Amino acid sequence: RDVQNRLKKFVESGQLGPFANGYWGSKAYVLPAEANLMAVTHYLEALDLQKEWVKVHTIFGGKNPHPNYMVGGVPCAINIDGDGAAGAPINMERLNFVEARIKEMIDFNNNVYIPDVLAIGTLYKQAGWLYGGGLSALNVADYGTYEKVPYDHSTHQLPGGVILDGDWDKIHEIDPRDPEQVQEFVTHSWYKYADESQGLHPWDGVTEANYRPEGPNFKGTRTKIEQLDESAKYSWIKSPRWRGHAVEVGPLSRYILGYAHAVKGNKYCQRVKEQVDASAIAINSAIPKALGLPETGYTAKQLLPTTIGRTLARALESQYAAEMMMDDFRQMVGNIKAGDTATANVEKWDPATWPKEAKGVGTVAAPRGMLGHWIRIKDGRIENYQCVVPTTWNGSPRDAKGQIGAFEASLMNTPMVNPEQPLEILRTLHSFDPCLACSTHVMSPDGQEMARVTVR
Repeated sequence: RDVQNRLKKFVESGQLGPFANGYWGSKAYVLPAEANLMAVTHYLEALDLQKEWVKVHTIFGGKNPHPNYMVGGVPCAINIDGDGAAGAPINMERLNFVEARIKEMIDFNNNVYIPDVLAIGTLYKQAGWLYGGGLSALNVADYGTYEKVPYDHSTHQLPGGVILDGDWDKIHEIDPRDPEQVQEFVTHSWYKYADESQGLHPWDGVTEANYRPEGPNFKGTRTKIEQLDESAKYSWIKSPRWRGHAVEVGPLSRYILGYAHAVKGNKYCQRVKEQVDASAIAINSAIPKALGLPETGYTAKQLLPTTIGRTLARALESQYAAEMMMDDFRQMVGNIKAGDTATANVEKWDPATWPKEAKGVGTVAAPRGMLGHWIRIKDGRIENYQCVVPTTWNGSPRDAKGQIGAFEASLMNTPMVNPEQPLEILRTLHSFDPCLACSTHVMSPDGQEMARVTVR
């Protein structure tokens, strides 16, 4: 009744948020009323909790969103006996607050998030909905993250690499500096290259808008598109490829890679294998038995490359990340007890020490997948700066060879109850947690220059 009252107020407020455009009444929804009520209840609970959890960003980074993290560390000083005044915001009270929030994250993952996803995933699996795998069944990639030993990539707790053609026994090493590995194509993107049959490494990347919606199957105008032509340019997203291959990135890719590394004996990511194996047991037997449903025997390799697996991998990574966060927190407290209260390495702060010409790349396993920023510096100034973000990889259009990206691949052969209400399409796309704002560039409607920054 409490939840019903809260939902009633939520609806009456007019702020339905993600519930506003549901295809209510569609037979594609398979969850019973009890499961729906459980999920919505926990969703609202998560909204309340995340307001507290993001304060961890603020404590270490100064603010949220967009914390003031700086090269070499964080801006907030540590003073255990301080009162939290400006200049020394990290004191004992703040550390205790952070620890309490991490414990909340662990409890919520273990007792709410993971059980919910397993239960919902089981119900959809029992309904025969093992669709949406797409490229994840074949090609996945990640740069790797969470070194157990700093700067030692062999100790990643979520190891990187590339798997091609579904061969989990062969993991290719990935190097973002290699111009033969990461390349971006614009054959079907609204950008211009001198030779659009070739890809460019981000260090040599070009981002020149060329908005020309056209083609024999195009319908509409520049400002009111009715139908795009996939044989021509049809996207504001470029097409990044790894050695010419379209790949999927994200939590599912990291978990497929982590599982494959663990099977090969990597001791640093065995937790990934434990999580996946436990989830497979729950989905195949424990939950069906509890619900009076028939047991099944799907392997991890069958369960993971699906919409269900993609959603599950995000939940498992949340669980694993919270556990690693507690490990990091305890290590930090140990450092403070030992007298180490430094929060930044400022050795490289003096611009006089910087080279006049250089190029560099920074990579991270961002929540949506592998993220890379490439920079070239000439005469002490930025000559070129290119980002290849997760949704660029997943949302990319076709390349010069006609290869489709992860979004498109995941939708192939998806059955729909009612094509006029494409709920199944949204279900799979939402499992990627797409961010088109990150993957595209901004320009004015007519292509005119809006602003220019001159650096002297």
